[in-house]
Amino acid sequence: LTFREMQNRGVFRLVALLTTFLAAFASNLHWLTRPHVFTFLFTAVWTYQLGNRSAKWWGFPLVMLLWANTHGAFIAGFAIWLAFFAGWCWDFLLKRETMSTGLRLATIGVSSLFATLINPVGWRLWDTSVGYFGSHFLIDKTIEYQSPNFHISGTWPFLVMLVLFLLAHGFNGKLKMHEAFLLVGWGALSLYNARNIPIFAIVTAPYLGYLLQENIKNSPFANRMEQNFARIEQELRGYVFNLIAIILILTTALQNPANRFSPRAFPVEAANWLESNPQEGRMFNFFTWGGYLLYRLWPEQQVFIDGQTDFYGEALSREYVQVESLQAGWEDILAKYNVDWVITQSGQPLEDALLENGWDVAYQDETAVVLVEP
Repeated sequence: LTFREMQNRGVFRLVALLTTFLAAFASNLHWLTRPHVFTFLFTAVWTYQLGNRSAKWWGFPLVMLLWANTHGAFIAGFAIWLAFFAGWCWDFLLKRETMSTGLRLATIGVSSLFATLINPVGWRLWDTSVGYFGSHFLIDKTIEYQSPNFHISGTWPFLVMLVLFLLAHGFNGKLKMHEAFLLVGWGALSLYNARNIPIFAIVTAPYLGYLLQENIKNSPFANRMEQNFARIEQELRGYVFNLIAIILILTTALQNPANRFSPRAFPVEAANWLESNPQEGRMFNFFTWGGYLLYRLWPEQQVFIDGQTDFYGEALSREYVQVESLQAGWEDILAKYNVDWVITQSGQPLEDALLENGWDVAYQDETAVVLVEP
């Protein structure tokens, strides 16, 4: 969708392909088996259609109905809509836009807002999605909500996109006002927390392709190359560059280490042992492993906590931190929830503290340790 959007904007095929590939690399730090991937799809559909004046208004509430019932980040759609509406207001004041465009955007916004209420919990969906951001404790403790660490290679494509935007716009480029709002807004949100980087990449990649195009469109070499590519694509019935884009993105996905469970990062061998030697009673688990342990051991075994902190709530999350960091009263938390065994990282203070309290090691490898109450 991103590649085709750039083609619709008249961006040369090679520029569109490379920009799409860069956006894919920037966003793949969150290509995980989670409902968040639905937000990537709906972000692309929603944003690109908002920029399409011929798109029917009634299609947007239908998209939002699906979005709101698949992932809580449907709120991003309204942030994107707000940028378009703010851009319209700016242009309307400068007499560069008509009232009909504003009425169309208002109709889309209001109808889509009502569409979000069609879900199993009604208006409370907004309370859940927005209310989570009111807990600074949960936000601060969740890695994906922290600012990107540019010392990690996975964030470098995002940094490259930012640099290219500055260069391309500085040399020769011009964005529409709503596009500038989206670029600055999602750029700031991505710098505030890394979770927004994929949305930034999807929303702004067509703008980057356009700005790069503005810098090379008068180059005889670039035009000859585009003519050659156009002739090749015509001979191959117009599918070649779409297929290349898909192949490159699939290659990116397959090479993403986040799509594999590394035994050094996850308790792979410990989970294998637990499947053969199921433990009786209730578990206390290392937070980061909660989702993996659910995947491997549920329904026979339920976890103490996992990454869905918006459902577990701040109170339980604080109790988890109290145990993991051995704060005063940590033993009482384990007793409160009748914890019979613990799986945590090997060599951590919690392991030593439990051993001092008489707990026994049932299993241990370089990654994980399973301790049982005597």
